[in-house]
Amino acid sequence: MPLHAIDLDPVSVTLDDIVGHLAALTIRDGARRLSPLHRAPWADDPTADFPAGTAPNVQHLSGDFFCAPFGRNDLEAAPSHGWPANSAWDHVETSHGEGRSSMLFRLRQRVMGATLDKRLTLVAGHPFLYQEHVFSDGDGAVSASHHTMVHMRAGGDLAFSPKQAALTPPEALESDPARGRSILAYPARSADLGAFPLAGGGSVDLRRFPPGESHEDFLTLVEAPAELAGKTARAIGWTAVSRVAEQDHVLVLKRTDVLPVTMLWISNGGRDYAPWSSRHTGVLGIEDARASGLGHADSCRDNDLTRIGVPTAFALAAGRTTVIRQVIGAVAAEPGEGRVVGLEPSADGLTLRFAGGAARSVGYDGGFLGE
Repeated sequence: MPLHAIDLDPVSVTLDDIVGHLAALTIRDGARRLSPLHRAPWADDPTADFPAGTAPNVQHLSGDFFCAPFGRNDLEAAPSHGWPANSAWDHVETSHGEGRSSMLFRLRQRVMGATLDKRLTLVAGHPFLYQEHVFSDGDGAVSASHHTMVHMRAGGDLAFSPKQAALTPPEALESDPARGRSILAYPARSADLGAFPLAGGGSVDLRRFPPGESHEDFLTLVEAPAELAGKTARAIGWTAVSRVAEQDHVLVLKRTDVLPVTMLWISNGGRDYAPWSSRHTGVLGIEDARASGLGHADSCRDNDLTRIGVPTAFALAAGRTTVIRQVIGAVAAEPGEGRVVGLEPSADGLTLRFAGGAARSVGYDGGFLGE
């Protein structure tokens, strides 16, 4: 597997350039080495047997990857989640200097005629990976999403920037009991993340993971309008995962005007067919996106999200560049902190606030997301 890596204390990151997935992300915090991202059990198995038609992004499933479009590719010939998640990236350069290290890659394929570049950057002393994807030129429109995956051996607590609603699509991920199971109601909508409807009646708290046993589910969290969230239009959206067994806090940040939804993929042993085979458990996908969740064509036309003022695609054109940035990091949990309940970015730091009232700050480049 062609791998490219950079290491700048306290972070090391490795990219699998066959499909552009993050193969590994390690963050050193004192004597501890944190591994916040998930890698599928079959990704390192050379004997793994995949059913015909299994997309490369499933065969290499790991860490985080960039989707363009997100989900079904029904406008341009390519596998699900598009060429960025399924085909080769060329290493352009690795650079070091002024307390930063970065790697630049370019997708060999084009997306709707656009060139796509990926830059991974580390900053000395910061427990974060800074990711940037840039579309240049192109024709038409495309949805896009990160596909960050966090693994929890014994569950955890979730917290989010203010959301106006959580909603499931018209159909469950797994509706055939011979193949798998989903437990959420489809379609359903709730403004209360603490009480989302279940298919069998009742509700579940989406702020606790996992919300059930042996299931595969998907839903979309829509950012609250800036004025309701008490933020500017360039507000920072975030997800925090306080993992119980791993005793750490995984942090994912984005710009809400660029990526106005966060889709959650809950993969907890709910698929019985290969390669999942009921063994893909404890995985939460945190998919910061501009997408409808129902495929490329749906994202590019009027849909349920655009009708409430949420954009679901990026417009591409000759001479135009589109920049999409995201930040992933982790810190070790300290005794008595409890779960993360808030993140407050500033120019040179990120303050974490905890359920018990404690707070602490870590190094963070506030200018990267444009705060």
